[in-house]
Formats: sequence, structure tokens, C-alpha cells
Amino acid sequence: MERTLDYKGRWRNHTVAFRVSDEEAKLINDLVAPSGLTKQDYITRRLLCRDVVVQGNPRVYKALKNQMAAIYEELKRLKTLSPDNDELLYTLQVIAITLYGLKGEDE
Repeated sequence: MERTLDYKGRWRNHTVAFRVSDEEAKLINDLVAPSGLTKQDYITRRLLCRDVVVQGNPRVYKALKNQMAAIYEELKRLKTLSPDNDELLYTLQVIAITLYGLKGEDE
């Protein structure tokens, strides 16, 4: 069996698994996509209270564009915002922060 090492040359041989609801899984996926990281790397960084630094690349821009289009369609559908929309608003906030950070790269 060939060992797969992480970016720091460490062998990751422990599995950590947990269950989430459909809503939590969607939110996690929505947060991982624009990060440009794998889900494993994103979750590991967040759990260890490390910064998630987004490096702009075509995959990140495409994920952000797709998420913004989905949020736009959802906002058009909604008549009013309520506490039921917390996950949508949180995702929108994360995307806005990410886009603002990427904008700074271009300057």
C-alpha cells in the first residue's frame, strides 16, 4: 500500500467521521466550494481554528459564480427574509467576504 502524504509530508492514517443533516451538508458544501480546498482540508482547517485562505483560480471563480446565481434565484423567489433563511444569508456573507478578498488580489 502506497502512503499518501499531506502537503506537509505527514501521513494521514486516522479517519474521523460524523453525521450531519441535509441542511448542514449543503451548507458545508456551499462553504467548501469557493475555498478552493478539498472538503477534508477545509474541515480540518476550520476544526483546528486555522485560517482558510482562498487562492483565486478558475475553479474558485466558477464556484462563486454558481453560488451567486443560486442565491440570486432563491432571493427572487422569497417574498421576505426570515430566520428560516439564516443558512442562505450566512452563505451569502461568506461569498461576499471571499469576493472582497479576491478583489484585493487584483489591485
